[in-house]
Amino acid sequence: MEFPVKAGPPARHRTECAILPVFDDRQLHGATKEFDRAARGAIAKLIRAGDSPARLGACTLVHRTQGTAAARWLLVGCGKRAEFSAKRLTSALRAAVNALRGGGTKEATSFLGYDTPLGAADAARYSVEAASASVYRFDELKSKTDPPSRLAKLTLGVKSGTSIGEVRAGIKIGSAVAAGSNLARDLGNRPANVCTPSHLAETARNIAKRYERMEVKVLDEADIRKLGMGALLSVTQGADEPPKLIVLHYKGAAAKEAPIALCGKGVTFDTAGISIKPAPKMDEMKFDMCGAGSVLGAMLSVGELQPKLNVVAVIPACENMPGSRATRPGDIVKSMSGQTVEVINTDAEGRLILCDAITYVQRFKPRCIIDVATLTGACVIALGHVYTGLFCNDESLAKALLEAADRSLDLAWRLPVHEDYGESLRSNFADFANSGTRDGGASVGANFLSRFVDGFAWAHLDIAGVAWRANANKGATGRPVPLLVDYLLNLDLQ
Repeated sequence: MEFPVKAGPPARHRTECAILPVFDDRQLHGATKEFDRAARGAIAKLIRAGDSPARLGACTLVHRTQGTAAARWLLVGCGKRAEFSAKRLTSALRAAVNALRGGGTKEATSFLGYDTPLGAADAARYSVEAASASVYRFDELKSKTDPPSRLAKLTLGVKSGTSIGEVRAGIKIGSAVAAGSNLARDLGNRPANVCTPSHLAETARNIAKRYERMEVKVLDEADIRKLGMGALLSVTQGADEPPKLIVLHYKGAAAKEAPIALCGKGVTFDTAGISIKPAPKMDEMKFDMCGAGSVLGAMLSVGELQPKLNVVAVIPACENMPGSRATRPGDIVKSMSGQTVEVINTDAEGRLILCDAITYVQRFKPRCIIDVATLTGACVIALGHVYTGLFCNDESLAKALLEAADRSLDLAWRLPVHEDYGESLRSNFADFANSGTRDGGASVGANFLSRFVDGFAWAHLDIAGVAWRANANKGATGRPVPLLVDYLLNLDLQ
């Protein structure tokens, strides 16, 4: 989708459809007021008659557009004007795009961000992300696909005197985040017979080919074994599909600048191994690589934006399958760190592949380490499908990530990673176990990972509740790409 910018008197904008905000105070504001003035009170009359409800997301398409250059108006309810926010802007625009995408409209002009306290750049960024998410569809594997949306251009109408450069900067960020989120969605939505560890590796190679300052290295099973990654190998040894350790390095700053390290869980299918999962919703286990998908998506966004920082992404990718060679409950494995782990539950596999990745990435002496994983069902119980669970050993890193979550509308909530959560990981036979009590299970999982962080600032993002939607709207969400990209763009590297 294209996102041109146009300033000047709103009612003179030639467009197939002008998207105009309507608030519940029954007063007209901003661009809507100017359209009404040009149309000699036609919009105010509609509102007085109750033909355009102001509840958030309600849409009314109007064809009687006398006095304006727009062929149609789409009046979009935005709720209370005093409560209009970035979240409400995105909700209103998604509703507008959904109302138009099924018809014949090829281009429209949005005035939802014309008169808001958000700032021109932020309004543009949120608009681009919302519109792009609304037109996203995954139908690449269908023999017959629905007709694509004809809405291919959304012009952003802005006030005269607005800095067009600032608006375009917002569009650039929004477009990059949207591209990264869409990649994460595509990878998550592809079935496990398509999105294999090798497929993730090829995706990383394509990103490296596409962007300057990006380098990639893919380690195979022999390389992984030489590194002593016994924890990662214990998860994959029941599968025929070979594992990969993907290292994608963006070098946007001087070599002396410590990189930000991202680690993404890449279990492309999780049967739970010998501790096999029940059949219902087993198909959703293709989403167990959404941590890896979001890290690759964030790296694609970084490639688009070329920020002045260094980022290294490490993705352990494998399948967790039952078989004659599969790890058994009670087996003891040696991690790359040298610590031994008793495998109590082979369904607690994400922490096993991530612990070796966290050990590996420390060779880059990173400024901080952020791992992303669909790690625990307990996090879904704790936070539902709204917040990412954030666990962190560093106050400034936690603060920066929470602020990025709020700015990007990709919400996160901090949960504890206290040492007492590790009590249930005690083992009589190894240094510790991979699974403990279900009580506080998300914090128990985070505590396990913390044991492999040797003196670095570290954060763990448990995205089990936010990485995908279930039921009728089943599919990957692309989260937390917006959070990660916002965090990276707002780093103070002084």
